[in-house]
Formats: sequence, structure tokens, C-alpha cells
Amino acid sequence: MARTGSASASLISQTTLTTNGNNTTVNPPIFTIVGSVEITRLWGVVTTALGSNQTAAYWRLNDQTAQVNITLNTGTAISSAAAGSVIAKAGLAAAALVLINNSAGRVNEPTTLETTYFSPFVATKKTAATTQIEFVYSTTNTPTTGAIQFFCEWRPLSSDGNVVGV
Repeated sequence: MARTGSASASLISQTTLTTNGNNTTVNPPIFTIVGSVEITRLWGVVTTALGSNQTAAYWRLNDQTAQVNITLNTGTAISSAAAGSVIAKAGLAAAALVLINNSAGRVNEPTTLETTYFSPFVATKKTAATTQIEFVYSTTNTPTTGAIQFFCEWRPLSSDGNVVGV
């Protein structure tokens, strides 16, 4: 797909996830990464109230071989969040990488914390592999309930750069 216009124009991809884990840790993919992209904002809005015992929620990049944390992997409890609640990537996951190499999935962030509310990063697809952003959470319910609509604001860095909702 050819893109025209300003190099600074952002695009937004979205997808919705029903939280229906059954006494386990779940890691459903929510976005697929193509090429290299700068993700400027990553957030979710609860659309159906979440059930109890939904804990350790975080985002990670999965290239089907390695998983790279986008946010802290010990996560955040999101139990019983009401519809309209927001979850967001607002801080750094780890130190920034200098080299963005497509030999594995990558996450890069600026080294300055809290320059804006959302914390941008660069995601690069692993060559010849499906690379996805996953929303990981744990539950002890059988099953849990709720729904979250996820948004990803991004800009292409490579000519094939794209983020697709799963």
C-alpha cells in the first residue's frame, strides 16, 4: 500500500479483546507489526466492566521465538475496572537500544522518562516471522469477563511499515 503526505502524520489501528481467560495466564495478540514502525501511543479503553481477579496485565512484543516487554512484565491489577477505564503505556519498559536490527523483534524507547504522558517506542518485525503485540494478563476466575478496545497510534518507518488489529 502506497502512503503519501507528511512523514509526521500518525495512523491509528484498533481492535477489541474479550477477556475470557479461564484460571490461567493469557496472551492474546492484539496487533500485528509489519516492517518497522514508531508507536507513539498504546492504550486501551474498557468497554465492558472487567471481572475480578484479572492481574499482572502488561503488553509485550512476540516474534514467535522471543518475547520483549513493552511494559513491566509483573503487570498491573485491572480487576473489576469499570467501563470507560483506561490503561496506557505511560513509562519506559527498559533502556533504549541503539541498534534496531531485524534479526529479532525489537522495542526501543527514548532514554528520557516522562517527556510526554505516552511513552513512544520503535517496533521492528522479525524477518520471516509473525511479530505481534500481545496483551498479557492472569486470572484465577473460571472464566473471567469483560472487554477492552485497544488503540495503537503509529507512524511507518520502513516503506512496508504497518500495524494491523488482530
